[in-house]
Amino acid sequence: MTITVPASFDPAARDLTAEAARNIGFTHLTLLEEPQAALYSWIDNSDDNWRDQVAVGDIVLVVDIGGGTTDLSLVEVTEEEGNLTLNRIAVGEHILLGGDNMDLALAYRLKMKMAQQGKELAPWQVQAMTHACRDAKEALLNDSELQAVPIVVPSRGSKLLGATLKTELTQEEVQQTLVDGFFPRVAITEHPVQKTRGALTQMGLPYAQDAGITRHIAAFLAKQANAQGESSSNQADTSFDPFANMPGMPGMGDSAQTSTDFIKPTAILFNGGVLKSNLLANRLTETINGWLTSASTDEAKQLTGLDLDLAVASGASYYGSVRRGQGVRIRGGIASSYYVGIESAMPAIPGMAPPMEALCVAPFGMEEGSSAEVPSKEFGLVIGEPVHFQFFGSTTRRDDEAGTHLDHWAPDELEELPEIQVTLPVSEGRREGEVVPVTLASRVTELGTLYLEAIASDNGQKWHVEFDVREESNAAESQ
Repeated sequence: MTITVPASFDPAARDLTAEAARNIGFTHLTLLEEPQAALYSWIDNSDDNWRDQVAVGDIVLVVDIGGGTTDLSLVEVTEEEGNLTLNRIAVGEHILLGGDNMDLALAYRLKMKMAQQGKELAPWQVQAMTHACRDAKEALLNDSELQAVPIVVPSRGSKLLGATLKTELTQEEVQQTLVDGFFPRVAITEHPVQKTRGALTQMGLPYAQDAGITRHIAAFLAKQANAQGESSSNQADTSFDPFANMPGMPGMGDSAQTSTDFIKPTAILFNGGVLKSNLLANRLTETINGWLTSASTDEAKQLTGLDLDLAVASGASYYGSVRRGQGVRIRGGIASSYYVGIESAMPAIPGMAPPMEALCVAPFGMEEGSSAEVPSKEFGLVIGEPVHFQFFGSTTRRDDEAGTHLDHWAPDELEELPEIQVTLPVSEGRREGEVVPVTLASRVTELGTLYLEAIASDNGQKWHVEFDVREESNAAESQ
């Protein structure tokens, strides 16, 4: 069974997805990134003519905007033994921004319009109006000649019909709210704005703060400027600054430079219900091509032939054939490099924790189902006491191999991931709190989850730690 997931899902999110599937009886699972599924669907629909539409060196930008997320991927067209091959070279961050945001924006615009008329709406009425705005939005976006759609707001009064409120959503309101609000014409240097947040917030999903999808795409392309080749900026510096990664302390990790360069896609593939609207798709195409023109680069061609509602499902079906050796496979492996934090050994400083170093345990592109030894020095593993493992991920450090040791990094190079809290078991002959000299190895499962293995240097005993955010189910065992 193939289950599609956002390309930005980290190993923990993949594991949660797989667990949910197993809880309802699905056991033999394969997870497939949704942008890849869309590209598989395009290949399938092209009837083997896809090779006539792309060439070696092309970079395909896949933009998938659904109801709740915006998913971005880059796929490079390469050549192997005279045949075209496809390699997924980058994925975007997990952006909780999509059609649901647009429906809510329209509902709040109508709420304010009705308030100006002296009609105040209760929260449940705004929610009902949000659903009505979804249908009205689709009608207006798909028919430029349609000037307005009536919106009926329900009431709980005894005189239901007499108390019902009515308004309308106009073509102008849709264009101003959606086109200019979610797809503004921006420069490639304009990236999402992070506003100062309140000290207290409700617990919930990490929704995007900036609604400008074009700004998110600009940031993605800029961040992946070197995705096609090696960059000297990705190489580790051998000098050591013990304060580099301490909070609030100046260090070499703060010296990142802002670049206006960006990776330049030569083709664009759209997916997701939002982009069924020609108005929104055209604005997005015009904006991206504006960036390319300003950079003296040819405009990107648009790949077509997808049913934007069914492409992910049909692509997943095609992927089933690929796994049986039929069809074209998109290569990729894991979309990030993963690192485990190593606590530095240094004299105690009042009020400061020891600085954190990072060791690459799973390099970018490591294939699912494969293992890697981590060639590095020995480390001390604390057993029998509550400890925490800190992990980091990077979508930009593509050249780091397993065993690459970082004692500093630029702020945007590594993303801190949720830590794992475990108590590693004590075996016969060892004691609680013992620090065992170990070497490390890693494995990426078929589902894309990450296992870290610590191997005792004296007797080969092994401890396994699963990269998972749930304390109650973190796998920690010994052999």
